[in-house]
Amino acid sequence: MGKNDKKGGDKAGSKAKGGDKEAGGKAKGAQLINVRHILCEKHGKKEEALAKLNDGAKFDEVARNYSEDKARVGGALGWKPKGSFDPKFEEVAFALEPSTTSNPKIGEAKTEFGYHIIMVEGRK
Repeated sequence: MGKNDKKGGDKAGSKAKGGDKEAGGKAKGAQLINVRHILCEKHGKKEEALAKLNDGAKFDEVARNYSEDKARVGGALGWKPKGSFDPKFEEVAFALEPSTTSNPKIGEAKTEFGYHIIMVEGRK
């Protein structure tokens, strides 16, 4: 019985390890994110952009039409490491799950630059 108990413990331990890995991957594992944003100086314009996204418009198209970021390449900021954003932006961005421009999982942040609608395409 002692052996069986140990095997049972190993199985439970393996499951717990897998769970820890996943949680660890989300909490501290991602040091790089491939991020896009829509930046609007005014709250009203940000709300218009959100309405378009909620109506099913693609994130990159809404970014091209609404973002006041000078880059305006569909809102793409590329792969960025932790520490390269405003802390308010970063807190939201690193908490988001990866998604696609056609079905984005979005977050919002307000910084000194304005109102951001944020999505993440990848995490490393």
